[in-house]
Amino acid sequence: MPIHLIWGDDDASCERAIKSLIEEIIHPNWMSINLSRFEGQDILQAKQALEEAQTPPFGEGGRLVILRKSPLCNGCSNELSSKFESISKQIPLNTYLVLNNLNKPDKRLKTTKLIHELIKSKKAVEQSFALPTAWNIGGQKELVKTIAASLNLEIEARAIDQLVESIGNDSGRMLSELKKLALLEDSKVNTNIKSLKRIVITSKSVQELVIGSATNALEIGNFLLAGNFDKAVSRTDTLLDKGEPALRIIATLTGQIRGLLWVSLLENEKQHDVNFIANQAGIANPKRIYVMRKQINGKSSTFFIDLLKKILEIESSIKKGINPKNAFRDQFL
Repeated sequence: MPIHLIWGDDDASCERAIKSLIEEIIHPNWMSINLSRFEGQDILQAKQALEEAQTPPFGEGGRLVILRKSPLCNGCSNELSSKFESISKQIPLNTYLVLNNLNKPDKRLKTTKLIHELIKSKKAVEQSFALPTAWNIGGQKELVKTIAASLNLEIEARAIDQLVESIGNDSGRMLSELKKLALLEDSKVNTNIKSLKRIVITSKSVQELVIGSATNALEIGNFLLAGNFDKAVSRTDTLLDKGEPALRIIATLTGQIRGLLWVSLLENEKQHDVNFIANQAGIANPKRIYVMRKQINGKSSTFFIDLLKKILEIESSIKKGINPKNAFRDQFL
């Protein structure tokens, strides 16, 4: 199908879908010529993408034109809409146009209606990858099952709960952790029966590999809550020296502090239903609310907001190339 509409806020899944198309369509020897990437927020690049979609591939394999942040189904200008309508009928054989965007397509737009007509006539295909919200625990469990199924893995019900509680709706990290868990489970299986047995992710392995790592990072959060910033830095240095990724530490701290902030805000509103609080805060086990209430005792919501600001600054600094140890020190001390 010449046109692929791929949208959703699950960046990791969208990227996997695009990568799969690249591997399927582009011949490795002609990658540099037959693969084009454009950014849709630049109107000139959007027009160029539509121009290239009319070009047949060179050599072996097909041509793939990727338009990220595509405006065609979200706030498309009349000029761009007319151009798309024109080229949609002129895309050569073995040339494919990928329209990728974060937002759901606007059904009111002419271009969206045209794409849906093309889908009905088998000339386009739509894939959506929307992340479940932080409070949609059922959706997060389905996300775990979907990713596990894509890796041909079976997974215990308790293991699903543990992964949701530890990782939430971060599909990129969920995929990474499931791959590592698969390797761990595979190493436990007798070599003689590996070919006969499907890998099953167990609760015990999740406890060992994922929760054990998260627990270490949670200790940093506990030091921050107690005001022991020097100990938090020392513990962070230790984890970094052991090879723990800085962004994973940040992800764990962000989830921990954000959950406490939610509980604090709802407590301020005199909300006492633990199931409701757990649902709003995205916490799988409502019993944790009793422990979290003790952790927030004597602390204002502003305290947790300030901590989140510090963690956000650390993440920003690391992504700008600053040494992770220095980034943590600059904010915590």
